[in-house]
Amino acid sequence: MEPIVIIGSGLAGYGVAKEFRKLDKATPLTIITADGGESYSKPMLSNALAKKQAPAALAMAQASQMETQLPANIRTRAHVTAIDPSTHSLQIGGEKIAYSKLVLALGADQIRLPITGNAADAILTVNDLDDYARFRAAIEGGKRVVIIGAGLIGSEFANDLAASGHGIDVIDIADRPLGRLLPPEGGMMLKEKLATLGVRWHFGTSVKSVDGEGAGFKVTLANGATLTTDIVLSAVGLKPRLELARAAGLAVNRGIVVNRQLQASAPDVYALGDCVEIEGLVLPFIMPIMHAARALGPTLADTPTEVKYPAMPVLVKTPACPTIVSPPAPGAVGEWKIEQAADSVKSLFVDASGKLLGFALNGAATAERAKLLLQLPAVLP
Repeated sequence: MEPIVIIGSGLAGYGVAKEFRKLDKATPLTIITADGGESYSKPMLSNALAKKQAPAALAMAQASQMETQLPANIRTRAHVTAIDPSTHSLQIGGEKIAYSKLVLALGADQIRLPITGNAADAILTVNDLDDYARFRAAIEGGKRVVIIGAGLIGSEFANDLAASGHGIDVIDIADRPLGRLLPPEGGMMLKEKLATLGVRWHFGTSVKSVDGEGAGFKVTLANGATLTTDIVLSAVGLKPRLELARAAGLAVNRGIVVNRQLQASAPDVYALGDCVEIEGLVLPFIMPIMHAARALGPTLADTPTEVKYPAMPVLVKTPACPTIVSPPAPGAVGEWKIEQAADSVKSLFVDASGKLLGFALNGAATAERAKLLLQLPAVLP
């Protein structure tokens, strides 16, 4: 019997493996991963410093432990170089591996901006545990950090680093943090709360170049300003990893295109997580991955199951300004209704009839999450 093969050992890969094993304990299972195969929570990377958690402590289980727990054959530090759906096989270099079913849990890469300068290649990104270990080593000693991007990950890192005593500058072309998730009032509250920690914001501009200067760097902004720093961290967003799928002839758009059963455009090939697009949606968040894993596990065990997405609020890990967002669907027609108080901003996105389509809660307003969640429509019913 050929194994079911999962490419990727992040939350998506391990998540679907666990769900499958609840139903089928006998079918051979192989997991192929380019990293060390540790089981860890990727969202914890952006708030581990203030919690005084060392990179090694973030791993809940090593690959050898996961092999026993599942059980599965886990191939670490292995790079899949090609997939051939017509022969139900894939390549790791010169090695050919057959599969009965294939799951692509490839994840996403950090977007790299076209930044010039003689030290542009020294800009760090944090996309996995290996990256995070390198980043933590680089910032030892309370070094200054410039963060490119004031979105979800950039804001979380800014909070974590500033709360741990690092000097932080954040640059973004928008006019506020979380510009794609928060209305202006909520964004301004987050901006002000993080500023009290010492975060310096530089909005309405971008990074033009990064050059070496002494033991650190000079960062030149598009508006002509310059910043001196020890470390530059880029956190401008993610792009699904599509190269393997595209080369294999699978349908791709913004992500690997899958149906409601998470099947790609070739027989016995499935995908989930940050790399997929389902009914036009690319959702690089934890809750969609968990719901997808719970659906795909039964499908792999020969009980075809469609994924359903309820409303899925996103908890932003910025303790200086607790924030929860459940954005309206793309293209939703309505308007934001804002209620502000000294310690909160409650933003409700409603349609013409007053129906709640989304919300953004800051500060004390986050206490209303559960009540408001009951009123939201499902993302994918």
